Amino acid sequence: MNNQTLLLLSFLVGIMVVIQGGINSRLGILLNNSLLATSTALTMGASFTIITVLITVRQYPSMHQLREIPIYMWLTGGLLSFIAVTLFYYIIPKVGISKTVTFGLAGQLAFAAIAGHFGWFNMPLEPITIKKVAGLLLMITGVILIKS
Repeated sequence: MNNQTLLLLSFLVGIMVVIQGGINSRLGILLNNSLLATSTALTMGASFTIITVLITVRQYPSMHQLREIPIYMWLTGGLLSFIAVTLFYYIIPKVGISKTVTFGLAGQLAFAAIAGHFGWFNMPLEPITIKKVAGLLLMITGVILIKS
């Protein structure tokens, strides 16, 4: 896929996150428990993922490959997903979807700039530039304007 297609898909993912957050935070309200909404969302997500893996994956990793993966990698992603999704469903009904997503996006951008600058998680280095700093400052200004 070319870069423009990937960027368009990234934009669509952002739209899906807002839709998913709105629907599932409402589910949490109807269930009177954001943890029940989280468990529903993550169970359904895992189910769709397993079905897709069974249909599309042609070759699975060997036991040797699986043993080489550090334990924290098996656990951390799922734990962070659980915490993020649960907090999302808890916060949205209290402060609104636009503020929640805006602040979440600001946090993502700020942390992504830092992580990219240092190449954390074995990702390509993306040095922080004056343009990136200006963009982050504009984003933070936007968050303040949306918040008020």
